[in-house]
Amino acid sequence: MNYPSEAQRKKALITVSTIFFMWGVLTCLNDILIPHLKAVFSLSYAQSALIQFTFFGAYFIMSLPAGTLVSKLGYKNSISAGLLVSAIGAFMFIPAAKVESYGLFLCALFVLASGITVLQVAANAYVTLLGPEETASSRLNLAQALNSLGTTVAPKIGGLFILSATVLTADQIAGLGVAEQLAYKTQQAQAVQGPYTVLGVILLLLAVGMYLLRLPNLKEEKNTDVKSTATFADAFKHSNLSLGVIAMFLYVGAEVSIGSFLINFMAQSDIMGISESTAAGYVPFYWGGALVGRFVGSFLMRKLNPAKMLGACALVTTLLVAIAVSTSGPMAAWMLLAVGLFNSIMFPTIFSLGVRGLGAATEKASSLLIMAIVGGAIIPLIQGVVADHVNLQHAFVLPLVCYVFISFYGFKEGRKT
Repeated sequence: MNYPSEAQRKKALITVSTIFFMWGVLTCLNDILIPHLKAVFSLSYAQSALIQFTFFGAYFIMSLPAGTLVSKLGYKNSISAGLLVSAIGAFMFIPAAKVESYGLFLCALFVLASGITVLQVAANAYVTLLGPEETASSRLNLAQALNSLGTTVAPKIGGLFILSATVLTADQIAGLGVAEQLAYKTQQAQAVQGPYTVLGVILLLLAVGMYLLRLPNLKEEKNTDVKSTATFADAFKHSNLSLGVIAMFLYVGAEVSIGSFLINFMAQSDIMGISESTAAGYVPFYWGGALVGRFVGSFLMRKLNPAKMLGACALVTTLLVAIAVSTSGPMAAWMLLAVGLFNSIMFPTIFSLGVRGLGAATEKASSLLIMAIVGGAIIPLIQGVVADHVNLQHAFVLPLVCYVFISFYGFKEGRKT
């Protein structure tokens, strides 16, 4: 394959990294939407959980169509299309807030997530193809570091603009008069209009800019005759992809599970015994660790075998979670917080290993790997059920098992190089 020039490669990587940052912000804002919309619509926990199910469900439903879109448009143009779809989803928050419809909020979120799905399928593969295969993991870790920066700053942004007003409990709302209740819910619903309007404008500008920029599209550099005959079955014949899909499902599920239950875990009397609001202040250590780890990982992967690094990091996370499950006090909490640092390289490395050597079937492989992100909806739900029937601390055995498989996958792929 004829790779872009060094100047083109740097320009493309900088541009796409900016987009990685934006979808990190959009993804992590869900953590702000959940408590906000729960208060606005007086939802149960199960009903508010539909926000995450809608978001991650879009990955599962739209990944295959996204792969088809990438095959037809090429990577650069598909990234532009994904940004445009995400912008439309962001603008849909405006009418959803005006009519105060939770269903319309979920529809807007699904459209937004559908655009991000296209971005995931196109942008991750695009970065891996910008240069030699042996440095693909390093490039993708560098780009994903900007995604981690987005997830780190998003809670601050969302808390400032969306949760700035006092959120009343269901009992407090019930104590208000009818007119006061209506005014309160209207004000709370419309609190999302400003932030998502700004995000929609930014996404629209990025879509236009990405389309107009003279960046390599990469579609024309492939043998289109071969590409047209590549199927998902062909892609799955490669063990690095088939096992990679399982590893991606388990990784996203484990990461989201730990992040979802971290505050409740630290608040337990035998762990840190602090309030949930205080515990929330520790969460940036978890996501910030991923940010630091990706920058460090990008550098190390230029010298070390990426697959073996994946296996080693997953082994360390297995040990950290095992300590958290078997001990008590602040140490148990800090063990889970430290998992974020070693999680850092997993998504981009699993992705780059999964598409390695797929050639004409790269778009199909990318779709399957992004579809596996649905693990972020399923595994936390299973862990919640286990926690209800056993206890929260021992429920973390589930992500522990996930990391065992990821370690196996990394070392297995490491033996091939």
